[in-house]
Amino acid sequence: MTDMMREQTVEETSHTEHDAHHHQSGIKRWLFTTNHKDIGSLYLMFSFTMFLIGGAMAMVIRAELFQPGLQLVEPNFFNQMTTVHGLIMVFGAVMPAFTGLANWMVPLMIGAPDMALPRMNNWSFWILPFAFAMLLASLFMEGGGPNFGWTFYAPLSTTYSPQSTGLFVFSIHIMGISSIMGAINVIVTIMNLRAPGMTYMKMPLFVWTWLITAFLLIAVMPVLAGAVTMVLTDKYFGTSFFDAAGGGDPVMFQHIFWFFGHPEVYIMILPSFGIVSAIIPAFSRKRLFGYSSMVYATASIAGLSFLVWAHHMFTTGMPVAAELFFMYCTMLISVPTGVKVFNWVATMWRGSLTFEVPMLFAIAFIILFTIGGFSGLMLAITPADFQYHDTYFVVAHFHYVLVSGAIFSIMAAAYYWLPKWTGHMFDERLAKWHFWCSVISVNILFFPMHFLGLAGMPRRIPDYALQFADVNAIVSIGGFLFGLSQLIFLAVVVKCVRGGEPAAAKPWDGAEGLEWTVPSPAPHHTFSTPPKVD
Repeated sequence: MTDMMREQTVEETSHTEHDAHHHQSGIKRWLFTTNHKDIGSLYLMFSFTMFLIGGAMAMVIRAELFQPGLQLVEPNFFNQMTTVHGLIMVFGAVMPAFTGLANWMVPLMIGAPDMALPRMNNWSFWILPFAFAMLLASLFMEGGGPNFGWTFYAPLSTTYSPQSTGLFVFSIHIMGISSIMGAINVIVTIMNLRAPGMTYMKMPLFVWTWLITAFLLIAVMPVLAGAVTMVLTDKYFGTSFFDAAGGGDPVMFQHIFWFFGHPEVYIMILPSFGIVSAIIPAFSRKRLFGYSSMVYATASIAGLSFLVWAHHMFTTGMPVAAELFFMYCTMLISVPTGVKVFNWVATMWRGSLTFEVPMLFAIAFIILFTIGGFSGLMLAITPADFQYHDTYFVVAHFHYVLVSGAIFSIMAAAYYWLPKWTGHMFDERLAKWHFWCSVISVNILFFPMHFLGLAGMPRRIPDYALQFADVNAIVSIGGFLFGLSQLIFLAVVVKCVRGGEPAAAKPWDGAEGLEWTVPSPAPHHTFSTPPKVD
């Protein structure tokens, strides 16, 4: 589409769909809003609520594991906690947080008046609370909630699962529909509503990472829908997709699930790369090193993510040729990831660095995410994986990627854009307390898990051998400290929303981009006349 046609599209959107954006008050503002900023705020508030609920479940897990022996909860309830904790953190905390950031920031970054499909935007959010209410309600059913792990392997999720499995399947379907609608909205917005002059290779990297993530979502969410539908029919309608006695194959479930599951891991980390690529240059006061290589690396990671799913399945008895293929493809994906880390460090090199809270979280992200990447490389080595598989080493690996990776980048983004959202500067001293408490406790929590796993402690068990007692006590203390640290973040955000030092349109010296050209707080309507990008 030419710049002239796109400018016409942007202007038409701002004069038609968004005339309906008269600023409603009270609860109607939130129920019926089609404004991307309000919907972004709803996603972020919902995400943080689910983060606290999922975190409370993690506290139950760590309290039970504080000492060997069965202390607080029954093994079946322990399994429900591990399952629902995983589902809530993946589908309820991390993904909606990134969708909220996309809703808030993508239109501001590309000079669009709003998201392209505002009514669908409202709908894609409001079905989410019902999905998670359904999932949480399943815990109170007779027989309890899902207890088969967030990966819901058959036959644990079919033959041996509780009657609440139907609610679990329905809630997963609704989450998937929400994700697909959100992804379509992001793609249409970025392709059609960019400001005149903003070519693809001038887009901020956060916009690029979200565009690629949106295509990944559309590609893999139907695969998840297929997997849960087959689980549903196996359990309730007499089919045998995953039942060997009826001609099915339980290992096929793992292939289908991980064909969704591994791209899903990158859906939860690619937007993080975009956030860090915005923050590091801002506080280094330099342009991002190697912008185009970052775009190509992101696209490469997305493409390769479809070729590595069976590295979760090295112990299932695959042919050696298949194991070698997945081992080498998994190692290959570390190359574009390494390009990104190199480029972030090169951006900081000889920059005029300052260490405000967003920068602290971004640097912590780079260091800790890299630790997660290295343990991932260890897991990629097929013969070594036979020792690591299903131990706490795996738990340590993916929590370094998803907590000190995805969650830390979301925290960095919140601090970076909070002045733009609220019009106030946050309490820097309190925010630094949040950072240091989080970064110390997250390492006390997850780093010792590597050693537990190497020593052979299996995951998803409520009891363990006596020799693991001391390390588990340390891990649990780290978990409680990390959980409490997030209440400091809540205090910072509430205090910032309620007032504080007024924020300038561009509160950070080195920040660049169209979002810093509008006042703080960002007005209800932005860019009714499309800005020109040189």
